[in-house]
Amino acid sequence: MADVQQLLSAAALTSFRLNGQFLALAEELARPAGLTAARWQVVGAVLREPLTVAGIARSMGITRQSVQRLADILAEEGLVEYLPNPSHRRAKLVRATEAGLAAVRRIDPAHAVAAHRLADEVGADELARLVDALATLSGALDALDALDRVAGVEPAAG
Repeated sequence: MADVQQLLSAAALTSFRLNGQFLALAEELARPAGLTAARWQVVGAVLREPLTVAGIARSMGITRQSVQRLADILAEEGLVEYLPNPSHRRAKLVRATEAGLAAVRRIDPAHAVAAHRLADEVGADELARLVDALATLSGALDALDALDRVAGVEPAAG
């Protein structure tokens, strides 16, 4: 069996590369709709239901400040809007507007082509297995963070 420290390093390096590849693909897909990958990600996070900026940040795994900056820009452009939040007076909800929905719909055809090409490359069943494996790994890292917070463990200095 491989050394677990080497496995952790290999998983991290592979995920960094994969993140870069997904971001490059997302930039290509979003550009014709007048979006960037980051803006598409924020609008996409609120397609089904309005969320707070903090909720969007949690779902995307990025900082609340980054999402706030993007949400403000998207609101200025009319792609999202802020709504009162009945659960929290100060944390407004972010909702996609019709213009935001239309921008994402413009991405859908190229997104479908990319999805089918990837599924053809690795196989649809294997792609589903890989997504499950990535979700499992992400969940395990979330659990470690939660355990560290409960135990009062300080994050390792980098």
